[in-house]
Parts: sequence; structure tokens; C-alpha cells
Amino acid sequence: MSVHFIGAGPGAADLITVRGRDLLARCPVCLYAGSIVPREMLDWCGPGTRLVDTAPMSLDEIEAEYVRAHEAGEDVARLHSGDLSIWSAVAEQMRRLDRLGIPYTLTPGVPAFAAAAAALGRELTIPAVNQSLVLTRVGGRASPMPDGETLSAFGATGATLAIHLAIHSLGRIVAELRPFYGDDCPVAIVAHASWPGEVIIRGILADIEARFDPTIERTAIIFVGKGLAVEDFRESSLYDPDYQRRFRGREGL
Repeated sequence: MSVHFIGAGPGAADLITVRGRDLLARCPVCLYAGSIVPREMLDWCGPGTRLVDTAPMSLDEIEAEYVRAHEAGEDVARLHSGDLSIWSAVAEQMRRLDRLGIPYTLTPGVPAFAAAAAALGRELTIPAVNQSLVLTRVGGRASPMPDGETLSAFGATGATLAIHLAIHSLGRIVAELRPFYGDDCPVAIVAHASWPGEVIIRGILADIEARFDPTIERTAIIFVGKGLAVEDFRESSLYDPDYQRRFRGREGL
């Protein structure tokens, strides 16, 4: 028996990985985060799968489900939104499974920021404009930010920021970043990326608050960075005819 942690992706049922889909189909038990995982994702489960919505459950109650399945010899598909590597609360579950001696696997998912970038139709790294992407958030009740991991510190680098779980702090974000990026810096908000109700709001730091739809309460990413709107940029050297790279086989040019 194993617990299979699966990144469900950003929302669209067909953006799950093939491995994740196949695990859902064969596990007799599925624990899923019902508050953020769309119900359509559960269509990949087998017809007899026991479905458990973990949204109202405590970590102790989730652990009890793992123990019950372990004693019954039943594999568990543990479905989380997005990708497991960031803000998934998987680490604390794995630690408990380690203590219990229950094996587990991890299957990555399509991260929300990637789906949001696709919705915007943008590459987030632009030659000679920006080559770094910072995934961050602001402090809240669930988890404060460590010392040093501040918007000001990240903003000083000029990197493109993908700010998660922070739509309630839009005013604070604008105030902290304007000194580093300037009033005319492009901003894009993508809510429910890949969902049927996907919303995109574009603006600049000077006007994004006025453009914002206050009905958007969560599941939104705020992008800030010069590369979000630039069009006049140099092409990369990757496909330059004079650029020799390892697999091109253009010796002598």
C-alpha cells in the first residue's frame, strides 16, 4: 500500500499528468482538497473509488484516513491543486507518514503560474529584459513570511514576480513595488487560470487597483514585471544561424 500525492494542476481536468490520471483510476481511495480541486477532476477516478473531501478535515483526521487505508491494504490517491513543490502542505503529511512507516510517492502537477502565463500568452523570461522569475506570497494567518523574504527585497532585483495567495493585499503590493518598478510597470492578474470562469486583468502599477474586480477573492496570481508587455526585444541566440551549440552539428559555419 502507498499514498500517492498527486498534483492536480491548475484546475482544468485535462491538465493533470498522464501518471496522475492513471493513479486516480487505479487507487481505491481518493482524498482530495474539495475547496480548490474541481469536481470534474474526480471523473478520472474508478467507479468504486471511495472519495473523501479533506476541505473540512484537520491534519489528524487526514492522518487517520491514511492509517485506515494502510490497515486495509488500499492505495490512496491524495489529490492536491497545482504542483506539490510549492504551498501544497504536503511536507507535513509526508513527515507523519514517515513516522508511521507508510510509503508514499509524489507525482508533480502543472503549476498555477504556468497556466496563468499561458492564459496571458506570455513567456515569463525575455532575452535581455528579465531572466528570473520569483514565486512568492505575502504573510498571512496560515503562514508568516520568513525574515528577508519581502516584496521589497525581491523587487530590488527587478525580476518578474509571480505573487500567489495575495489578492487581498493588492494595495500593499502596489505600494511596496512602485519604488522599484515604477508606475508604468506592467501588472497582470489571472484568477482561476484554466477554469471555465478564468479572469484576466491587465494594467500597470499606477492603475491596477482601479481596474481590479473586487469580486475576485482567491485563486489568483499577480504578475509584476517589465517583460509582461515588452514587444521590442532582441531574439535569443538559441536559433541564430551563427550560434554553434552542442546538438546543432553546424561545424565550419
